[in-house]
Amino acid sequence: MTRLDRRTLLAGAAATASLVVTVRAGAAETVYRPDASFKGKSVLITGCSSGFGRLTAELLARQGAQVFATMRALPRPEAESLRVLALNERLDLHVIAIDVTSDEQVINGVAEAEMIAGGPIDVLVNNAGIGITSPVEVQDMEATRQMFETNVFGPHRMARAVLPGMRAKGAGQIIQISSQLGRVIAPYSGHYSATKFALESMSEQLAYELVPHNIDVTIIEPGGYPTKVWVNRNAYSSALKARAAAVHTDGYPLQVARMGTEDGSGRSNDPADVAKAIAGLIAQPPGTRPLRLPVSPGNKPQVPINDVTSRVQTEWLGASPAVGPLIRAVHRR
Repeated sequence: MTRLDRRTLLAGAAATASLVVTVRAGAAETVYRPDASFKGKSVLITGCSSGFGRLTAELLARQGAQVFATMRALPRPEAESLRVLALNERLDLHVIAIDVTSDEQVINGVAEAEMIAGGPIDVLVNNAGIGITSPVEVQDMEATRQMFETNVFGPHRMARAVLPGMRAKGAGQIIQISSQLGRVIAPYSGHYSATKFALESMSEQLAYELVPHNIDVTIIEPGGYPTKVWVNRNAYSSALKARAAAVHTDGYPLQVARMGTEDGSGRSNDPADVAKAIAGLIAQPPGTRPLRLPVSPGNKPQVPINDVTSRVQTEWLGASPAVGPLIRAVHRR
């Protein structure tokens, strides 16, 4: 079947460009090319103190991109080690302070990156995120606000900050780091799924609305990886347990006892998978990138859900004169 990119759909002409995305068992895949050059491409990444963010910053910078690695609470050792690495390897990598829960830091950090880049940011990677594990009833309003501020409002702040420049340029790319738990739900994981479900829907709507501006949005859905997220999650969960009222915790003694004791050390997946997936997406031609990209060498339980929602969106709105071209461009049906 011929696949159409967004420019072709909007123009009403037949597509002729070949795609580097393949579809296997309903799951979109991207191709990582270690020899691809990102020279001339500016990339801003949130949450670069460790894990996916740190690995992505290093990988893209080594392939020639101008990278703005952002993190909160500067100065900190992680920022200094990244600066030293950039200096030693002569990488075009800049560490900038951005706490995604702060309007002021987001605005100022993006402005600083655009000033250094000499223009709009080409790629935004919204990677910063947190988890707080407990039964939903135990999640007090402090924990709930903290989760949504970081995992939902943070990516929204970042997108709003970079989009005026991207739209003026008529090109750009936003990559959102979600999770398998943004499409399926594990009991006792607090509001993590709630925030990732929100990120998924917000990102899909954004993808439709940005079609006319030639700005791609892709949601990466990683499986379980042994990153520092488990250490941070234990700290947040322990703090919640310490202040939680017995009237809420008494109903879940086994689950509450485990709060703050999660162990991700048994996971053997390589977190570099996510960094390579991001690099693969950036290397793809605009208008051909998938809306959702599951990343895991193991089970991908969200794949059938992604397939169904794509089909439903297309069947429901794909024929609409007003928004049909947007829907079909994103789902390529």
